[in-house]
Amino acid sequence: MTAAAKIKNIPEHRHNLKVRRMDFEFSDDIPEFWYGNDPFRTLLMAAMSAGFPEGERFFIDSVRQFRDRITDPELQQAVSAFIGQEAHHSKEHDVLNTLMKKRGYNIGRIERGVRGAMKMFRTKFSPERQLAHTAAVEHFTALMSEQYLLNEEILSEFDPRMVTLWAWHAIEETEHKAVAFDVYKTIGGDEWTRLSAMAMASVLFVGFTSYDFYTLVRESGHAGDAKMWLKGLDYYWGRKGVFRKMIPAYLQYYRRDFHPWQHDSRAQVERIKQKYLGDKA
Repeated sequence: MTAAAKIKNIPEHRHNLKVRRMDFEFSDDIPEFWYGNDPFRTLLMAAMSAGFPEGERFFIDSVRQFRDRITDPELQQAVSAFIGQEAHHSKEHDVLNTLMKKRGYNIGRIERGVRGAMKMFRTKFSPERQLAHTAAVEHFTALMSEQYLLNEEILSEFDPRMVTLWAWHAIEETEHKAVAFDVYKTIGGDEWTRLSAMAMASVLFVGFTSYDFYTLVRESGHAGDAKMWLKGLDYYWGRKGVFRKMIPAYLQYYRRDFHPWQHDSRAQVERIKQKYLGDKA
């Protein structure tokens, strides 16, 4: 029995991952603000997309370092699928990033910044802390997926030619949300490293994403648009804001008995898979 399996209230067979080989192409007639015709929402998502390829390569490496210490066949298979899914995410977000570059956005600066940060992590962090960092960021992406993107009302606001990318990515982030966490528990990772990695990842993720987002807004010419800022801040951080509603689930990570699959999102994922992925579901 793995260490993670001893935690209560999680599905027994939770690692149901599928590597889907997508091949997105984004035409030049896609509107500049492809999410709700809104610079705020579009450029926030674009800022995150810019960091995904380098970040996901780091996640792959951090989990791969411990493959030889995994004896559970289900988790071994999940690690292989995790690597496949993250590799395809990197490839397809490179396509979106190229579109944004063609439109004059300095995505390359964000990519270089994330590449430098990942190089520093590989050099300065122990393998265990690298894995703990991956588990922490995977909690962020699971929250973004389950409480934000895996919502038909939200997805309907994306340009139809862009929506499948985000639905597919959110589905797979949810499918593999516990892989790095279960590997960390299996190798006997300590609680201090797990929790301090989340605290540090929180500061870095929010800080760098906010800065990168602002630079893209400035490049778009909308930095002085007060109405856009007020609407966007209310959408994400207002009384019913998307990010504000994630805070309780985010804080659950700091519990000693936490596990990502204590929130069973399989039914939610299945609905979105059938609607947006079709035969690739």
